[in-house]
Amino acid sequence: MNIALQKAVALLALIAIGLLLKPKIKSKEQADGLKIIILSLALPATIFIALLKTEVNIELISLPILALVFNLLLFGLCYVLLPYMGIGRGTPDFRTLLMMVPSLAPGLSCFPILAEYQGDQAVAWAALGDLGNKVFVLIILYLLAMRWYYRFFPSENVSTSAKVKDLLLTLVREPVNIVLVFALLFLSFGWHLDNLPAFLQDVVLKIGAIMTPLVLLYIGISVQPRWTELRMIGGLLLLRAGLTLLISGIFLSIAPAMSPAAAILAVVFPQSAVSFWPFAHIASVHALESEKKVANRIFNPGLALNFIALSLPFSTLFILLICTIGVPATQPLSLGFAGILMVAVALLPPLLRRIRLPKMENEVEVMVEN
Repeated sequence: MNIALQKAVALLALIAIGLLLKPKIKSKEQADGLKIIILSLALPATIFIALLKTEVNIELISLPILALVFNLLLFGLCYVLLPYMGIGRGTPDFRTLLMMVPSLAPGLSCFPILAEYQGDQAVAWAALGDLGNKVFVLIILYLLAMRWYYRFFPSENVSTSAKVKDLLLTLVREPVNIVLVFALLFLSFGWHLDNLPAFLQDVVLKIGAIMTPLVLLYIGISVQPRWTELRMIGGLLLLRAGLTLLISGIFLSIAPAMSPAAAILAVVFPQSAVSFWPFAHIASVHALESEKKVANRIFNPGLALNFIALSLPFSTLFILLICTIGVPATQPLSLGFAGILMVAVALLPPLLRRIRLPKMENEVEVMVEN
């Protein structure tokens, strides 16, 4: 079996094991304990390792900038298009998906396949581009989540400056953000993972190694899909992939002189599965809501988990298909045609349902009158 395919099957198998373990988890507190280990220990260690392994080259500084621009562009498109998918603005589902859809998790879905098909150089470029994505998912989305929280739970006795101070203190207390600051500080001095004492490297690497298995097991344990939700998520994944292909096609038409490896990277990197980090912010806000004995007014944590669970196999198989096709899959016209087709297929069913529903209501009214 192809190595990249073996990797994808292994990741999906971990989610399946989590599903099998679900009956063993007798209480919500047990699942929450696993989540705390992920958010407070495994995830910070993974971020620290990823950043300290990155070689910052001034010539490649455009990669994280391009990744961040992609995140922001997809965020704006989602804000416009989600209502056409039947997801009303101002609802918990809308805010949840606005956090999840523009995020990327290349480490789980993209890096293993790139390493198999394109080699270490492409993975290094992708890791550098992921710095821009990390700024988006770790900082921008966190600030957005907290902004929504303060909008729902305003305090008349707290000034705007006090709210900003409280927001910054919350940001500083998050283990993920503390690690991010230290990692960037080390990089500014030219320190990398190899510069740390051997025992500290060993500790960080061992903690980071549990990240992927724990996340996938937690997804399997916590996921509770419903048919209507699965249909919606499937359409959104198709819409996301189509929009991404269109963006990649436009970018490649503007920069036609790229090498084949760089062109493939420009297509597959944005197709990465959605990130776990926005869910971390959603979980943090959900915990704050629980303290006020109010649940799920801002976000829908269950929808976020189900979206992650379905995004991983979808993105992994799609990236595998693109890498298998190779250079022909990087032609701007082909990308544009495929992107438009996928967006149309994703938007058509909900639009037809919206058109059909008023007609059915009118028919019912006529039958009642008669």
